[in-house]
Amino acid sequence: MERTLSIIKPDAVEKGHIGDILKIFETNNLKIVAMKMVHLSTQEAEQFYAIHKERPFFRDLIDFITSGRVVVSVLEGENAVAKNRELMGATNPQEAAPGTIRAEFADSIDANAVHGSDSLENAKIEVEFFFNNQLAAL
Repeated sequence: MERTLSIIKPDAVEKGHIGDILKIFETNNLKIVAMKMVHLSTQEAEQFYAIHKERPFFRDLIDFITSGRVVVSVLEGENAVAKNRELMGATNPQEAAPGTIRAEFADSIDANAVHGSDSLENAKIEVEFFFNNQLAAL
């Protein structure tokens, strides 16, 4: 069993898609083992997305992710990282396969509804960032 991090971004939270997105995870055998709603500070967002610091879109990313509340969850299941990435669809919703989260709920490449860990290694780092060893007993 793997664990991965999912973030339902401010655009999807604001539009009331939290339940719709969580249902997609659960109906595709990803168990939600931890979840919370947070409003990231600029400092927290910069730390979380530090890997993108040198990218031209970094400031826009920080501004967007801090623009409202997000729902952060830990998903568990067989091949959870790959399964979540498949369910999310392409970063650009115009290129996302029909039925994927981004095809259904995202507006643009920037307001793309969800974040998901891109590797098992990053999943561990990202889960730790938000849940600080709180999952050890699960």
